[in-house]
Amino acid sequence: MKQDNQVFDNLLDLVGNTPLVKLNKIASKLKGNFYAKLESFNPGHSSKDRIALHIIEQAEAQGILSPGDTIIETTSGNTGFSLAMVSIIKGYECVLAVSSKSSPDKIDMLKTMGAKVYVCPAHVSADDPRSYYEVAKRLHSEIKGSVYINQYFNQLNIDAHYKSTGPEIWKQTEGKITHLVACSGTGGTISGTAKYLKEQNPNINIIGVDAFGSVIKKYHETREFDEKEIYPYRIEGLGKNLIPGATDFDLIDEFVKVTDEDSAHTARHIARTEGMFVGYTSGAATQALLQLSEQERFKENDLVVVIYPDHGARYMSKVYSDKWMEDQGFFDSINEASAETIQYIK
Repeated sequence: MKQDNQVFDNLLDLVGNTPLVKLNKIASKLKGNFYAKLESFNPGHSSKDRIALHIIEQAEAQGILSPGDTIIETTSGNTGFSLAMVSIIKGYECVLAVSSKSSPDKIDMLKTMGAKVYVCPAHVSADDPRSYYEVAKRLHSEIKGSVYINQYFNQLNIDAHYKSTGPEIWKQTEGKITHLVACSGTGGTISGTAKYLKEQNPNINIIGVDAFGSVIKKYHETREFDEKEIYPYRIEGLGKNLIPGATDFDLIDEFVKVTDEDSAHTARHIARTEGMFVGYTSGAATQALLQLSEQERFKENDLVVVIYPDHGARYMSKVYSDKWMEDQGFFDSINEASAETIQYIK
């Protein structure tokens, strides 16, 4: 139970109630007022703490989980970390099927947290037996006393954000929010938050962020699954090669697509301008905001909230590595040259 003197029984009491921080320099030339919801302030450093705790507590309440049982999940990293953290505290085993697209930093963190990790190829179809979806299903069938979280098709994913993220943003903005910008992977964050906010004010504009190489944006617009949209991309935790049941497309007003390269540069730019060390998807969400601003989509009095899902420490071997950026061909004269800010004294 949370205490007024900031003494807590365990880490789980720290989940939620993350701060809203104004974006100053990166939004200085934009019309409107822009705020970042810093989900890295959760104890597991991402928004996925919310769903991990909520889903597990609901399973306990229904008698589905008992001490010593095994929790199984598919993850690009963050949900896995949150589940591993909750499992340690509550006494469960944790087995994770992880996309090979996940950064080495994330995979090392999962192993450090005691999870058994199966790394699965990222660029295979969802129904391929090697995909992390199918591997998780197989493990669930093989391991007795296991519970498959299945965040992509779990209504509780939406409920967690409906009960926490949405009310927090409404209260923090004193009901003045006009736009929500959020990346969509499983769709739980944007759907649950949007559901609550739309109930308070149906005129709030909900903008999802998708990746090139993902099917989500076109499905939202046409309700057709187009395999031709699918091709490999680098951003983790954003977009999908299937249609997640945890996405309520009716609550989302539109989707904006962003590129791997733009999102990587924008994440690095946030660190250098705002001092916020954020993850790859935070760069993607802000890139979408910048693209919308170029289209003059915001007005002077608008209050725009952008969800920053996780912390930059999980991407040290990716967007914050000059070598990785160079290997991807992301450094050029237009964006930024390889940073030569380190000097070695001999």
